Amino acid sequence: MRIGAHRILHGDCLQVMHGLAAASFDVVVTSPPYNLDLAYNAYQDSRTEAEYLGWMVRVCTEVKRVLAADGSFFLNISGSNSRPWLPFELIVLLRPLFVLQNHITWIKSIATGRESVGHYKPLAGMRFLNHNHEHVFHLTHRGDVKLDRLSVGVPFKDKSNIARRGHTRDLRCRGNTWFIPYRTVQARSEKFNHPGTFPVDLPRWCIRLHGRAGASVLDPFMGTGTTLVAAALEGATGCGIDLDPAYVATATERLAAALDQTASANSQITVTKPTIQTRERKVATLAR
Repeated sequence: MRIGAHRILHGDCLQVMHGLAAASFDVVVTSPPYNLDLAYNAYQDSRTEAEYLGWMVRVCTEVKRVLAADGSFFLNISGSNSRPWLPFELIVLLRPLFVLQNHITWIKSIATGRESVGHYKPLAGMRFLNHNHEHVFHLTHRGDVKLDRLSVGVPFKDKSNIARRGHTRDLRCRGNTWFIPYRTVQARSEKFNHPGTFPVDLPRWCIRLHGRAGASVLDPFMGTGTTLVAAALEGATGCGIDLDPAYVATATERLAAALDQTASANSQITVTKPTIQTRERKVATLAR
């Protein structure tokens, strides 16, 4: 199914990716099922560890095939207190396929001093700490992909560093810890009835960091379409795959709404000249 320049494909990602052209995507951003017995509609999230890891290696082998030579693969995954080794076992198995160029820690909640910001799922019992972060593994073919680090940069605290260190802008690299909290929700329906969504800013920052205008973006585990929404808002072209027809329907609605939002933003700014009125293009932005 095409929605503007974007594609939404219904089916098993291994089978669907097999039909996609080699080296056809600049960026892959995805968050696969974590094998944590979550309640998906059409997928059983309870394989044995060996089955899960073998399946994920096959999926990532197809990702390698469709990823451009200078492409970036951002793999968001997490373990749990019952399966803490899973992300690390997977990334070691991917060493023959990719170079781990960056390891980003997505921080969902953080406490500084006596203040806490963000959200997490609280744990009962006395053995484990609450799980407040996840991994985003940035994988590339050779480890030599140049990034636009300042596209997700932050202002200098010490403004004297701008001139003293020869910077041209009041921006510095954010580093590999990204604080992106979830927005507050009161019901599962507010997360589109999906057990494992991520905030739209996570794929937006990944797309920006790769630094290619009009990038082609793939999410083989599209879910409710957050990566496609991010691609639309960043002026990229998205392709999403999912097994669940309900999630495909939700992704279709969300993508259409995002495209309406960008179209509205594009028409907001008018530049008036003596006799001619033109419209300038503007990519829609959310709070960063």
